[in-house]
Amino acid sequence: MNQSTYNTLKSFIWGIANDCLVDVYDVGDYRKIILPMFVIRRFDAVLEPKHEEVMKAKEQYEKAGIIELDAALSIVAEQAFVNKSDFTLTDLKSRTNQQQLKKDFIAYLDGFSENVQVIINKFHIRNEIDRLSEQDRLGLLIEKFVDPRINLSNRPVLNEDGSVKIEALDNHTMGTLFEEVIRMFNEETNVTDAGRHFTPRDIVELIADLAFIPIQDKIQSTTYRIYDGACGTGGMLTVGDQHIRELAAGQGKKVSIHLYGQENADETYAIARADMLVKGEGKESDQIRFGSTISDDKFAKEEFDFMLSNPPFGTPWKTDLKAWGINKKDEISDSRFIINYDDNPEYSLIPDIGDPQMLFLANNISKMKTTTELGSRIIEIHNGSSLFTGKAGSGPSNLRRYIFEQDLCEAIIAIPENMFYNTGIGTYLWVLTNKKEDRRKGKVQLIDATSMKSSLRKNLGDKNCEMTPEIRKQVMELYLAFDKADSEYSRVFLNEEFGYYQVVVKRPLRLKVAINEENLAAFKENGKDDEFYQFLVLNKKDLESNNYNAFITELEKEAKEADLKWTKKRQDAIRKFFSMTDENAVPVLDKKGNIESNNNLKDSEQIPLLYNGGIKAFFENEVKPYVEDAWIDEDSAVIGYELGFTKYFYKPVQLRDVADIIADIRAIEQSTDGLLASIIGGGE
Repeated sequence: MNQSTYNTLKSFIWGIANDCLVDVYDVGDYRKIILPMFVIRRFDAVLEPKHEEVMKAKEQYEKAGIIELDAALSIVAEQAFVNKSDFTLTDLKSRTNQQQLKKDFIAYLDGFSENVQVIINKFHIRNEIDRLSEQDRLGLLIEKFVDPRINLSNRPVLNEDGSVKIEALDNHTMGTLFEEVIRMFNEETNVTDAGRHFTPRDIVELIADLAFIPIQDKIQSTTYRIYDGACGTGGMLTVGDQHIRELAAGQGKKVSIHLYGQENADETYAIARADMLVKGEGKESDQIRFGSTISDDKFAKEEFDFMLSNPPFGTPWKTDLKAWGINKKDEISDSRFIINYDDNPEYSLIPDIGDPQMLFLANNISKMKTTTELGSRIIEIHNGSSLFTGKAGSGPSNLRRYIFEQDLCEAIIAIPENMFYNTGIGTYLWVLTNKKEDRRKGKVQLIDATSMKSSLRKNLGDKNCEMTPEIRKQVMELYLAFDKADSEYSRVFLNEEFGYYQVVVKRPLRLKVAINEENLAAFKENGKDDEFYQFLVLNKKDLESNNYNAFITELEKEAKEADLKWTKKRQDAIRKFFSMTDENAVPVLDKKGNIESNNNLKDSEQIPLLYNGGIKAFFENEVKPYVEDAWIDEDSAVIGYELGFTKYFYKPVQLRDVADIIADIRAIEQSTDGLLASIIGGGE
């Protein structure tokens, strides 16, 4: 569909809203009416040419005693769905009596087959019928939607000579239009969360390119399954389907594509499912399922060839804990997120409760095929936090570690800011596969595409730029060139480049003992041991020692000689009331003769996995020269992974030439000549 037709449809929708809903609904609620009526009219327009045939068949089937009519009448309608009522929307527009119109419209809705009822119910349009009828807007709304100048069918309207009068509304354009409706109505009321439901089409196109172009020469005449666990209106599935079919045709292959998606927002789920029905794929529509992918995986244990997703990020997922019937994320046992890895049967991939995006990535990884030539390809959008959030041993770090150690990541691509409708933050495309080509094995490609953008003439929410087909081609050329790509925009690294050991660096506990009046007074008041107090006053008052262990040994000996019971409590009292850290003191030893560490001086270091000589060499080179008494607790070593993307493409600002700076200073001096002297001289 061309841009002119698309703009006409946008204006059409705004016109309906302004003519039918003003003074009845708030602008932010327009979508409650516009979206379901748009879908209903699209169903209606698709079914309209066969309506009379369906009615005749219905009469015959009912006379024959056939009760289950949906399947039989759908065949007559030549669609995956049908409407068994006596009306079309065009029939209803002539109703002048509001009560009759209301009754017939309800009957019309009830006449749709069960697979459409699921969609209508998610829109909750029946809840609005009374209000529309009472305000005398229902008839006007129907009249607007059946305007013969607008075609919402998937078939073109033809002239008598067979030429196209009004082009068809394809599913891709319909999805884009739906998403624009959600965005623009929310924008009018400063609601900013609409963008979480969908992804700009230019980014969807790039995702599809990354999924299919690299393997186009390996596409076979077979069946492929495409999955999106956060499918929104189904845009990625639709575009993915289109892309692989076109590429397969170019290779002379005939493919069968099956689409699968899950969505937990009523409206967007309904739109995605409606899209499948209008495409004529009844069974496929059942593969668009409702619910949270995190806590209610509708495709458990299933595998897919391609997984394309823009999961929510920065959105708390506490409701999923409730759905599981648990209170803490530590209680999660789902095998997608708690795996057996690195000799740990409870290796956690679970991120912070405030951000679910990496759960979607883990979910996709759990659904990768391992027995096919292509395996699985995952293209997923994330914000920057997925690159680095979480310390070594945490869920996000563990997931990154698993991805890199299993050699699943082909590339990470930084795309421009302000690409999305509801946020201006930087985002990244993760490209994963479990069947890398040889040249990519053990390596990761980073592509900096942040400067590759074209400005929009008018902002769409936060979106002020796009990636045109030419720009997307440029990104793909960098990707396909791999290690031969322009190093200004693309770099290739070993997987281990992003890994590190997190180790604890310890320093000795050095204690000085002081039996002075101040400490004795504190002990007398709080120690509650008068016998030991008197002993210290008589034997150790005003004594200081830089050797804690020697002092304790001597004190224990003297106590026993004085028939004073020596207890752990009394030894602890010496440390609590009479000891203090002193860098000049002798290190304290534990019962086994090992040096005790000072928890206040404990630190940690990140040692790159690729550091020459490993942990010991790092300690000798980077720690010991500066802190001689330090040591590394090797038992504390935990492997982590993080990726500081920007450091690999950082371009320092060019400093000004010294001569230019000096010239500016001299110019300032000349312009202020005499001013300083007058100030110092008091204005004389």
